[in-house]
Amino acid sequence: MAKLTQDELLAQFEEMTLIELSEFVKAFEDKFDVTAAAAAPVVMAGGVAGGAAAEAEEEKDEFDVILTGAGDKKIQVIKVVRELTSLGLKEAKDLVDGAPKPVLEKVAKDAAEKAAESLKGAGASVEVK
Repeated sequence: MAKLTQDELLAQFEEMTLIELSEFVKAFEDKFDVTAAAAAPVVMAGGVAGGAAAEAEEEKDEFDVILTGAGDKKIQVIKVVRELTSLGLKEAKDLVDGAPKPVLEKVAKDAAEKAAESLKGAGASVEVK
């Protein structure tokens, strides 16, 4: 089998629907035992003092909204997840079924709090980290 170049692979991915691409990513993750989720930011600058790193942690400006449970009103929670994200019905249902899972990642504090309130209003249990 001929090895495809990066440009050829990208051309193939351009022809795929979002659902097909999502299924490919899941298959890729399973096959190679990896995850496509964004890794936590890593500080790689030399000379950064430990105190400065701890200070940066305290002044956090990006938050993750994590769905820890759907509660009794699962359908309402799925609707809110769809409103908050660009996920389709099946993807939103899978996210809710697979809780605990992040719904939103690296969002501003006020957006994270509003999303958490919406999810809690629908009956879900939520964490903001």
